[in-house]
Amino acid sequence: MTKNANHSAVITRLSPAKINLFLHITGKRADGYHNLQTIFRLLNWGDYLHFSVTDEVVIFTANSEREANKLCHQLLILAGAETITTNLEDNLIFKAASALLVAAIETNKLPTSLSPVQVTLDKHLPMGAGLGGGSSNAATTLMVLNEIWQLKFSRDKLIKIAATIGADVPIFIFGQDAIATGIGEELTAIDLPDQQYLVLTPNAHVNTAKLFAHPKLQRDSAPLSIKSIKNQSDDYVQHLNTPYQNVFTPVVTSLAPAVDEALAYLQGLEKQALGTARMTGSGSAVFLPLDSSMIDDKALLAKWIKEAPCPAYVVANLTDE
Repeated sequence: MTKNANHSAVITRLSPAKINLFLHITGKRADGYHNLQTIFRLLNWGDYLHFSVTDEVVIFTANSEREANKLCHQLLILAGAETITTNLEDNLIFKAASALLVAAIETNKLPTSLSPVQVTLDKHLPMGAGLGGGSSNAATTLMVLNEIWQLKFSRDKLIKIAATIGADVPIFIFGQDAIATGIGEELTAIDLPDQQYLVLTPNAHVNTAKLFAHPKLQRDSAPLSIKSIKNQSDDYVQHLNTPYQNVFTPVVTSLAPAVDEALAYLQGLEKQALGTARMTGSGSAVFLPLDSSMIDDKALLAKWIKEAPCPAYVVANLTDE
């Protein structure tokens, strides 16, 4: 290592949560994954990542994925994630940085020297909640390190890299509400009205692999065209009408009483909120869309939060502002 006199200011980015307005499984693929149809909605609520470039330079040669992984240990200093994974290489932030370096090697974009970066995670989203916290952390890491290390990958290329990390990672690179198909990586932008939500995060986690293997999980939802989904937003934005549903809900609520209790609590508020309560992803978080007339009723929303059976938050969709 050689010293570099330049210091960089800390870059802080929101790593936003997502919710699924509905979630269907339309079949199983030959590769073992499932084809999905969903709408991802990004929220103005999430974790925060702080990136700080150190005053050192690592000079290296790396020509393989294994060497990229080794290099990642030299270039990434991760703080705030100690309780998430015992092995650093299992952390999605590390996986994102490593995948970025691999892509740089494969495209001959990897410089001969780079500055290590300290990434500090300020965690707010619970794990295993279906809010995409880890995936969002990975996507944010891809975008910021691409910028810091001046690799100049396009958004489309970053989305392809993101898909190698996890099915929910690409939407956070895409950066806007979208209809998702395939395993979640085929994204089509959709314009949705601004919305507030009451989100509950029960302390429950059901293993995703166990859910996909559950005999009562509906895996044969009829595929819907992109045009139909765009034209039928009244059936899933504020309310959730047939055929729209989250196929994981009956399975998760049967396995996790805390999720069932949280969802039942929100269902008891539906008449006042003028919306349909539902679960996001494969759980455990549940949410209730709030009618626009409720935005200024701070006292009522505070009451709902206080009386909730688990942590509750009023959040809104992510905007460009």
